[in-house]
Amino acid sequence: MARYLDVHPENPQARTISQVVDQLRNDALIAYPTDSGYALGCQLGNREGRDRILKIRDLDERHHFTLMCKDFAQLGQFVHLDNSAFRAIKSATPGPYTFILPATTEVPKRLMHPKKRTVGVRITDHPLVCSILAELGEPLLTSTLILPGETEARTSGWDVKEELDHQVDIVIEAGETTAVPTTVVDWSEGYPEVIRVGAGDPSRFE
Repeated sequence: MARYLDVHPENPQARTISQVVDQLRNDALIAYPTDSGYALGCQLGNREGRDRILKIRDLDERHHFTLMCKDFAQLGQFVHLDNSAFRAIKSATPGPYTFILPATTEVPKRLMHPKKRTVGVRITDHPLVCSILAELGEPLLTSTLILPGETEARTSGWDVKEELDHQVDIVIEAGETTAVPTTVVDWSEGYPEVIRVGAGDPSRFE
């Protein structure tokens, strides 16, 4: 059964965050709230965690995983940015955007798109996520928690626990969240292409 952790939405308890990070380092798969609904997350090196995410969401190897990054400096370690991408993405983060970019050698090959060698990256200002990333010291491999046959991310921690009680290790509750997804911008060809319109204003990339 998954552990259910209820944390303060604005000031997550340090002890609880430490427990979550310890479990992530021991290959746990967590379900956690973001500014765009619930997501599944694990450490970058957690091979089983990656496979569990694909199984839960019924996805194939071509799925674009996202690296949830602490800040822009960390993001720059994992993707290649030309000058135009650097300026535009820096000005839009943190925010409700996911960017698809060519991955650097810091990204394990199994996490890249098998043909394009790209990966998604994003930076959020959600207090819980920021606290986890600060203590973890590396990005969180993540994927929006949209279950097979559904079109929106889950928004309730207790709902997630009931649905995935035996498929994830920890479910974190941190108050209300929204199901509005991020706006996805593909910058892998050297120019921005909005491929999903969500919470982030797409006009700045059109």
